[in-house]
Amino acid sequence: MSPLNTDTSFIENRPPNVAVQFRERVAKAPDREAYRYPAEDGQPWASLTWKQTGDKVEKITAGLSSLGIEHEHRVGIAAGTRVEWILADLAIMCAGGATTTVYPSTMAADVAYILADSECRVVFAEDAEQLEKIKAHKSELPHLNKVVVFDGPGDGDWVITLNDLIALGEKRLAEDPDTVTKSIAVIGPGSLATLIYTSGTTGRPKGVRLRHSSWTYEGAAIQAQQILSEDDLQFLWLPMAHSFGKVLLSTQLACGFATAVDGRVDKIIENLAIVKPTFMGAAPRIFEKAHGRIVTMQAAEGGAKQKIFLKAFEVGRKVDRLKREGKSVPLPLKVQHALFDRLVFSKIRDRFGGRVRFFISGAAALNQEIAEWFNAAGILILEGYGLTETAAGSFVNLPEDHKFGTVGYVFPGSKVRLGEGDEIQISGPGVMEGYHNLPEETAKTLTKDGWLRTGDKGSLDSEGHLKITGRIKELFKTSGGKYIAPPAIEAKFKAVCPYASQFMVFGNERNYVVALVTLDPDAIAGWAEENGLGGKPYEEIVADDKTRELVQGYVDQLNLQLNRWETIKKFELLDHDLTVESGELTPSMKVKRNVVEDRYATMIDKLYA
Repeated sequence: MSPLNTDTSFIENRPPNVAVQFRERVAKAPDREAYRYPAEDGQPWASLTWKQTGDKVEKITAGLSSLGIEHEHRVGIAAGTRVEWILADLAIMCAGGATTTVYPSTMAADVAYILADSECRVVFAEDAEQLEKIKAHKSELPHLNKVVVFDGPGDGDWVITLNDLIALGEKRLAEDPDTVTKSIAVIGPGSLATLIYTSGTTGRPKGVRLRHSSWTYEGAAIQAQQILSEDDLQFLWLPMAHSFGKVLLSTQLACGFATAVDGRVDKIIENLAIVKPTFMGAAPRIFEKAHGRIVTMQAAEGGAKQKIFLKAFEVGRKVDRLKREGKSVPLPLKVQHALFDRLVFSKIRDRFGGRVRFFISGAAALNQEIAEWFNAAGILILEGYGLTETAAGSFVNLPEDHKFGTVGYVFPGSKVRLGEGDEIQISGPGVMEGYHNLPEETAKTLTKDGWLRTGDKGSLDSEGHLKITGRIKELFKTSGGKYIAPPAIEAKFKAVCPYASQFMVFGNERNYVVALVTLDPDAIAGWAEENGLGGKPYEEIVADDKTRELVQGYVDQLNLQLNRWETIKKFELLDHDLTVESGELTPSMKVKRNVVEDRYATMIDKLYA
């Protein structure tokens, strides 16, 4: 077990709720920067101190109180990641309400289901697109009294602007200066803080009920591990409707660092170079895409530059391996490494701003080879693990004590055990209260003694590092009786093939394994230019025999790393990449395996013909 797990006094000493935690941070460091965000006046970024944030949140909180929001009333946010999302979330919790999350990509029918199931009384909607989804189902939302839009006009009645809400708050505070303090006073540690609806792969989304005590614990647990401080700068792009994004806000309140916020995924690399953060949380797809982009760009250059690049990583891996084994690095190798660091690795680090101490990878499994590749370049990726049902964080590797291929130690104050079939089970303050309006689902997921059944299969090494070995429901058995863990094979392919976007393995009750493949549109377009296919649309590129031959070569490389029964006998290239908008990916960029399997059942069947 991690030595940091022994002292859990922070659990008893943490704030009683998120609202108090926020106010304590404002009082402790009023003049320090809290948030940075893209400005509207042509300047690249604007900034808010903790005091300025506190003042804005106070007014929005009072505005919500004037709309009748009280203890545990649900208030929705249907918006992308932006500073207004954070201000609204803090205000909802300070008003005693419970933030109910809605991904901006959610279809109108599911938006209506979430708002109706949670009985939301007020909803923050990002823009006209989100507003229209709500309006289309207004008759199904009897509890919804008001919509507050971040962008665009109100209608003077049912729809008001954020500035209108702030004006209501200012009026309320003029009449009763203590209105926010009174709201906070009735919030207990066990009060409902957040209702996060899991995007799910099938069926209706489930609302995960998370208490204030879960979020204050998450922040305090990270703070106790002393990996972040007030001097850090976070870049935050993750969907705030996802628990991974939300837990980083709790961590910020506990540790006090500043956060630069911009949810535009296509701007991540550009923003990193501008913001120059010291850390960032991300899903593995971001690292896979960056790795693929750098490798393919270098391959396109060819000649001496590519030779230097490949030699640099050969040396980098050697040095990294010696250090991890606790061995000294011979002087000639040190000199070589210093040269390659200047010529190659420093330029890669500069792409990410040049100041990153570490990245945190979560939401899905990160391939070990990709993590080691980044580490060889001097970029540390700490893999962590948790679920929405555990308020996101439950395990994380530490900068001074990390082991590739694992998700690190359990958080101090939480416990882990392996149940039947090596299922990972977790107990601790982060575990959810249950699923909203779903007592039977709650009973299936929480054991009688309060442990959460994760549905993931894992193993613990002698030091307490957890290794995820698969998703129990995703494991399948071939007709020959051999068990296959698709995520492990899929992650290996992404490490082998720099052009891969998605690689989906199938073969349940079949006599061999097959795959559906999508390629990264940007990466394959670059390759197409070099191979006589420049300017052609994606669907024509992937239909060309040269592209198929390229992918076959990478499948052959993959098969050399697999057991005979795991090898990919046949594959098919899809004519489009999977997207959140198509319903084939969750907003955290996980493949909705059941959706894909159902949608392409005929194509999969043909691979067995």
